[in-house]
Amino acid sequence: MICQKFCVVLLHWEFIYVITAFNLSYPITPWRFKLSCMPPNSTYDYFLLPAGLSKNTSNSNGHYETAAEPKFNSSGTHFSNLSKTTYHCCFRSEQDRNCSLCADNIEGKTFVSTVDSLVFQQIGANWNIQCWLKGDLKLFICYVESLFKNPFKNYNYKVHLLYVLPEVLEDSPLVPQKGSFQMVHCNCSVHECCECLVPVPTAKLNDTLLMSLKITSGGVIFQSPLMSVQPINMVKPDPPLGLHMEITDDGNLKISWSSPPLVPFPLQYQVKYSENSTPVIREADKIVSATSLLVDSILSGSSYEVQVRGKRLDGPGIWSDWSTPHVFTTQDVIYFPPKILTSVGSNVSLHCIYKNENKIVPSKKIVWWMNLAEKIPQSQYDVVSDHVSKVTFFNLNETKPRGKFTYDAVYCCNEHECHHRYAELYVIDVNINISCETDGYLTKMTCRWSTSTIQSLAESTLQLRYHRSSLYCSDIPSIHPISEPKDCYLQSDGFYECIFQPIFLLSGYTMWIRINHSLGSLDSPPTCVLPDSVVKPLPPSSVKAEITINIGLLKISWEKPVFPENNLQFQIRYGLSGKEVQWKMYEVYDAKSKSVSLPVPDMCAVYAVQVRCKRLDGLGYWSNWSNPAYTVVMDIKVPMRGPEFWRIINGDTMKKEKNVTLLWKPLMKNDSLCSVQRYVINHHTSCNGTWSEDVGNHTKFTFPWTEQAHTVTVLAINSIGASVANFNLTFSWPMSKDDIEKHQNDAGLYVIVPVIISSSILLLGTLLISHQRMKKLFWEDVPNPKNCSWAQGLNFQKRTDIL
Repeated sequence: MICQKFCVVLLHWEFIYVITAFNLSYPITPWRFKLSCMPPNSTYDYFLLPAGLSKNTSNSNGHYETAAEPKFNSSGTHFSNLSKTTYHCCFRSEQDRNCSLCADNIEGKTFVSTVDSLVFQQIGANWNIQCWLKGDLKLFICYVESLFKNPFKNYNYKVHLLYVLPEVLEDSPLVPQKGSFQMVHCNCSVHECCECLVPVPTAKLNDTLLMSLKITSGGVIFQSPLMSVQPINMVKPDPPLGLHMEITDDGNLKISWSSPPLVPFPLQYQVKYSENSTPVIREADKIVSATSLLVDSILSGSSYEVQVRGKRLDGPGIWSDWSTPHVFTTQDVIYFPPKILTSVGSNVSLHCIYKNENKIVPSKKIVWWMNLAEKIPQSQYDVVSDHVSKVTFFNLNETKPRGKFTYDAVYCCNEHECHHRYAELYVIDVNINISCETDGYLTKMTCRWSTSTIQSLAESTLQLRYHRSSLYCSDIPSIHPISEPKDCYLQSDGFYECIFQPIFLLSGYTMWIRINHSLGSLDSPPTCVLPDSVVKPLPPSSVKAEITINIGLLKISWEKPVFPENNLQFQIRYGLSGKEVQWKMYEVYDAKSKSVSLPVPDMCAVYAVQVRCKRLDGLGYWSNWSNPAYTVVMDIKVPMRGPEFWRIINGDTMKKEKNVTLLWKPLMKNDSLCSVQRYVINHHTSCNGTWSEDVGNHTKFTFPWTEQAHTVTVLAINSIGASVANFNLTFSWPMSKDDIEKHQNDAGLYVIVPVIISSSILLLGTLLISHQRMKKLFWEDVPNPKNCSWAQGLNFQKRTDIL
């Protein structure tokens, strides 16, 4: 119970200690303040700054003080002639001369030698102090400068800084323990200017830092009151970077710079500059929140010197050091803008200030020339002010490169005298065609564009930008202020290719090409693409080609692709298969058609066929051609006729037994329609004997002739049947009287029975008169080729089995 009460009392005392520490600590301000220590029974009026020391005012009005006493480090030795002196130290601004309260700390009082203490008793001790957090946010710096340097020059001068960052955690004590303060040694120069560095973790930047200074000189120790600060409120940024000046297109001087790195909040900037021009010198000092400042009314031949520093925009902070001075000198002839990048058909203006022999040339006397070869008409001039002239160009044409010069030089001249300086005018044709197509699966859209039509500009980059609307395209595409870039890659054919995936089929994609250059940026005319309107379908599938049986037409069939679901038109190309196909085109506009039959001149040839498709309404692109399909040569009909043939007879003309050899040429495809599998010989004799012989693919056949009359027919056979129209050949022996009578009777039965009855006597006399005529009549000898068309041009002594 007693232990619990003791713990409660101890915690209560620690709580009172931390509250007292925070409440009695001096809040460090972003500006300079003083630490003053004086002997007892003295006022701060007694410690006015000596003559010759500068005063820095402060906005701090709070006074927080504690009692400190000088201590004499003499290894505990006491001398009878030493007196005891107590000093009171407090913080104050330079405008304040009194401390509002003083807390005496009598602990550790020591005696100081009379000689040494008299020095401080007469003049006391004062220091200027300024603290800040370095721009890298890692070190908290306090700069301590003694205001009375001579009294300390013979003493061992040392400065230490005690600090602590209290932990505010549930399991940690609420107060900084007495032994928890850490001490850092401050680096002091020979002029008693000391720099104290306190490392601050990034996670502690918003915590409260407690500090106290311990200053030792000649054995006397001065202890400052407790100080408190949040490091994040004392940031002193690094000076701004990249100070730069240039003349804008409007003729102003633009001063620009970059913010220092690692600053966790926005900054404000103070800019001071001076203009030195004969005979005027102008100075200015401005505060801005942007990283640039425009100075108007610049003059040619003037010199501008600029410096910039930064500070936290909102909340407390410390001004950074000034940046390194930057000097910019304007030319005697100023063009603004000095370089212009524009597109074909645009209107642009140039301004000029001309200084000649330290005198500004009146704008009314200025004339303009193009490439020093063409004087620009005065109708294009305009007087802006007494010393600023302007020229305007209308509906510009593309700049034609002249050797290594890719621009037109525009000169501002003083009547007939031109300065060597000129303005550069770049005019580029930015009409870049962007074409897009959606794949047959409707999953991505590929856009392509080429720069071959525009003039290349050194150090320029091209970028496709686009804006997607929720639905469809507007009637007149325009460049939207909100756009996105799209990565495009150069292909081997010189085109850039960009892929949009996924896509919204009914959304309008407005896109254009942006040309970025240090002189500015140009945009090509925008175009709007609806992915659903630029579909390139997949090729038709299952393409087949065949020659129809019994009809002989080329029949082509196909299946339409699954996507798109729109009605499609089809285009067919066909031709004789070979190395170089001579294509014929045929178009089908019936979206429901899946086949077509076309007449072809040669039904027995191999045809190659391809099919492609496109939306019937004309939108989008033709698909690729399908893979080719080929017809197969096959029989279409029975052969149109049998082969023409002739005979060779071997044997004794007087005997009634001879060998007859038949010869014929193979049928051509146009007659056989389209092939011949075999040939068949049909025989018919005078005794009414009939039979057939299959000779296969041979074109020669020999048979014995033994009958009085023997008729043969050669038939061509294919997979469909035998030829319909065929050639016949009849062989007959010479006749005796009985044979003649029998022949006459037989002939009368078949052909000329009435004639034989009426003229039998005349016919019998004729047969008896000439036996030779009878031989010719019944083809016993080889006929004369001149009188037989089918035998013309044949050599009957040559082998015919190779025909």
